[in-house]
Amino acid sequence: MSRASFLTRGRSLGLVCVFTGITASGCAVNPATGSNQLMLVSVDQEIAMGRQADTAVIATIGLYPDPAWQRYIQQFGARLAATSERPNLPWTFRVVDDPAVNAFALPGGFVYVTRGLLTHLTSEAELASVVGHEIGHVTARHTAAEMSKQQLIGLGLAVGSMANSQVAKYAGTANQALGILYLKFSRDDESQADRLGLRYMTRANFDPREMPEVFRMLDRLSAAEGGSRLPTWLETHPSPANRVAAITTQIAALPQDFSGASVNRNAYERLLEGLVFGINPRQGYFVGPQFSHPDLAFRVTFPDGWNTNNGAQAVIGVSPQGDAAIELSQAPAQSADAAVRAFLSQQGITGGTAARASVSGLPAVSAPFAAATANGELRGTVEFVEYGGSVYQLVGYAPATRWPTYQATAQRTLQSFQRLTDPAALNAQPQRVTIVPISQRTTIDALVQQRSSPISAETLALINQVERQTPLEAGRLVKWVVGQALPSQTSSRASGQ
Repeated sequence: MSRASFLTRGRSLGLVCVFTGITASGCAVNPATGSNQLMLVSVDQEIAMGRQADTAVIATIGLYPDPAWQRYIQQFGARLAATSERPNLPWTFRVVDDPAVNAFALPGGFVYVTRGLLTHLTSEAELASVVGHEIGHVTARHTAAEMSKQQLIGLGLAVGSMANSQVAKYAGTANQALGILYLKFSRDDESQADRLGLRYMTRANFDPREMPEVFRMLDRLSAAEGGSRLPTWLETHPSPANRVAAITTQIAALPQDFSGASVNRNAYERLLEGLVFGINPRQGYFVGPQFSHPDLAFRVTFPDGWNTNNGAQAVIGVSPQGDAAIELSQAPAQSADAAVRAFLSQQGITGGTAARASVSGLPAVSAPFAAATANGELRGTVEFVEYGGSVYQLVGYAPATRWPTYQATAQRTLQSFQRLTDPAALNAQPQRVTIVPISQRTTIDALVQQRSSPISAETLALINQVERQTPLEAGRLVKWVVGQALPSQTSSRASGQ
């Protein structure tokens, strides 16, 4: 997308509407921005796409399993959305169970914040700036507009995936629906969402002076955060030049009486007590290529150097070239025999002879298969393992011409499934946030000497939005992280940006 100013972009879209002969339904004045906008997606279509992708978000990323947090974010977001130019959308706000520091919006009024983001904010005013920003993406119809442009030039909807198009297409409709998340916004879009977010948080009576603090915190974040199912904020929200200065200038133009505006620092931080921090090992975690799942008590080893992703429904590894994949999931069947019959009976799949096998002493059935896709034939091996009252499906596949290259590698992973018996891995527990009131002037570095934490002083400073040597006054609440140190994790983010 163009990096020209929004004014220039609005004029050029007006010319597109005139000279390409698009009907009035294709171009409209956006109620939030007041500008002409190329739009081939109706409001009803926008809402339908959002609902479809919302189902995929829940299935593949998962919601944070705390009803109190879900109620809180819905009420909080609805308060902001009511001040927008599109208050009648079916606004839905959710906390997703992911350690990435991010937030995202889907067409039609679906907005999500990660629990990782919540731990890095320090007030309700900061949360309002983020949620308001995402509401701005919806009211400005940025995602729908981007999809319209791609349709116009024949590109179609890009699928956010680690794999190439042929492998990704076979990976399932949920990943394709989630491709909406990977439509990266332009810097013009980001600047516009900043302005709209500022508008909505101010209308809802939150102190706008907290907004620049969020951007400063995001700028400090490392792009190498690990253990996430989602891309990071900077991967999906490219930072406009001089962002903090631009928003500060806009705040300076507002009426300067903020005496009645809400910040709600202490109230917000007390809500964070007990929130899971970082990855939750009970849901499975990687140490190098080795994936362990304490609750289900199994372990499997993926190939070295592959990109891995621990999703809510499946664990996936993709080759560095993106031309082969291995997936692990639970099969909805009572036995391995029933599972392989169901798999091979799917439309478009041709199976070889299923054979009984033993995987680490566990009963299993495996079969070679070929799958016809719109982009050509895939070949692979599927294996079903009976363990712990469940049937696990492990499948490796690649384009037919590439499968001989990957067959032995995939087979080693399929055969690596085994019981998890390591007591340390079985007992791994998530780290959690606790709120500590300080009784005397101190610093993060000084607190680290008095109070243990499994994370670094640098990270503790970051989540409190201070430096390690910043003086902290008596009476302040400090976010701390408690729990056991977890094994080092490799990144499990999907690429495809």
